[in-house]
Amino acid sequence: MIQELHFPWLETGILLPLAGAGICACLTDSVRAQKVAIFVAGLTLLLAVGEWLDFSMVGSFEAHDHWDLAQRLTGRDNILVIDELSAPLPALSALLFLLTILSTLRTKLDRFSMSLTLFSESIVLATLSCHDPWLLIVLLSLAVLPPWIELVRRGVSPRIFLIHMGAFIVLLVAGRLLLGDAASGGQASGLSATLLTVAALLRAGVVPVHCWMTDLLENATFGTAILFLTPMTGAFAVMHLVLPVVPVWAIRSIAILSLITAVYSAGMALVQTDARRFFCYLFLSHSSLVLSGLELVNVIGMTGALCVWISVGLSLTGFGLTIRAVESRIGRISLDRFHGMYEHTPTLAGLFLLTGLASIGFPGTIGFVGMELLIEGCVEVYPLVGLSLVLASALNGISILRAWFRIFTGVPLQSSVSLKSQFAERFAVVLLALLILGGGLWPQPGVASRHHAAKSLMDLRHQRAGLAVKSASVVEHGDGTSNSETQP
Repeated sequence: MIQELHFPWLETGILLPLAGAGICACLTDSVRAQKVAIFVAGLTLLLAVGEWLDFSMVGSFEAHDHWDLAQRLTGRDNILVIDELSAPLPALSALLFLLTILSTLRTKLDRFSMSLTLFSESIVLATLSCHDPWLLIVLLSLAVLPPWIELVRRGVSPRIFLIHMGAFIVLLVAGRLLLGDAASGGQASGLSATLLTVAALLRAGVVPVHCWMTDLLENATFGTAILFLTPMTGAFAVMHLVLPVVPVWAIRSIAILSLITAVYSAGMALVQTDARRFFCYLFLSHSSLVLSGLELVNVIGMTGALCVWISVGLSLTGFGLTIRAVESRIGRISLDRFHGMYEHTPTLAGLFLLTGLASIGFPGTIGFVGMELLIEGCVEVYPLVGLSLVLASALNGISILRAWFRIFTGVPLQSSVSLKSQFAERFAVVLLALLILGGGLWPQPGVASRHHAAKSLMDLRHQRAGLAVKSASVVEHGDGTSNSETQP
């Protein structure tokens, strides 16, 4: 039986930013709207952390909300449920939204909509708390609206983004409709599995269907693009909508293409001359590493993938916010020349290097243990896959150092105005640094939580695989007997 939380953390955390979005939409003063958004995002973070602590005290694999109003209104069970896999994800996402809103300079407020950002936060938190397949599909569809609205407001064609996201939604709905009886624990048919697999590859941005990511980062505001990508709701959808029902060949296809994408994107990040495209390929490489690790068949590799999921979301958001802060001072950043920004923003330079190295698993940072476990788990099962992961990490490390030297070294930039970092940016810097270093120097609680979640997920996979084999055996005999029952 599913346990119950002691307070309606999930529903309150979802409704609060939704109400805040309505308030910000009614405000004409962008500065006041930002203050309201900071207050709402801060309260939402407290609720998300409270949910995480409450769930840890419950002591079960999953738990539903205290009031569970969604179940009462719809009459369906397990709509908003938190489990060991997703327990820290709402808190992580709420933190990312708060830091992005907080670090937005006043010169960018007219371009960065606070109401759309809070609406996006509500959708993301609902997605990470949802276990109902059809409601999850609806939430993933709604998440497309804020970036699309922003692209239209900026006068940029959203065609590439809409084509890919529209195809993702159509394929996901079609695959789910064709799933039939497999939705209750069996395996999907060939056509249904193909549609679901292609939908997963589209949303994850796996090569060659990744151009929507570069288009979004180039044309939308940097903050909106970061918040659409870094919570990695696509990987969450793959875990809940695709992996439990598709056969082994589909899982292996996703893993192989994700691994190819990780190496390819790492190589592409190394040769980029635009900072936004560089960040896009760097994020795509890391998210593909997470997705490929989720397909592993051992607990060590799965634990590493879940740890890297957390570290990548935290470190690459900080990395992107640093690029965004520098970009707000000198405009779009070109990596084909040296900008000499270190004299003006030494704090941002330190955060850039810290978050970048944390994303590749540098010792002493939050990503170190996770990356080590992921590589060890891959080498144990597929040695060549482990070698590919090391190659991707090495290329990403080289590209990060190359970008750091191009942005912060060279002849100091001459400016008639002060380019020093603001208080909000310094606060974000210190908070991210503490989390990254603290998670690296004291990794045991996080690793233990992810290990327990990985073990539970592996047990669940084995149970479903056993049910699928038993169901196939019954269908083969046609009389309700199993193989063991028909043998002499």
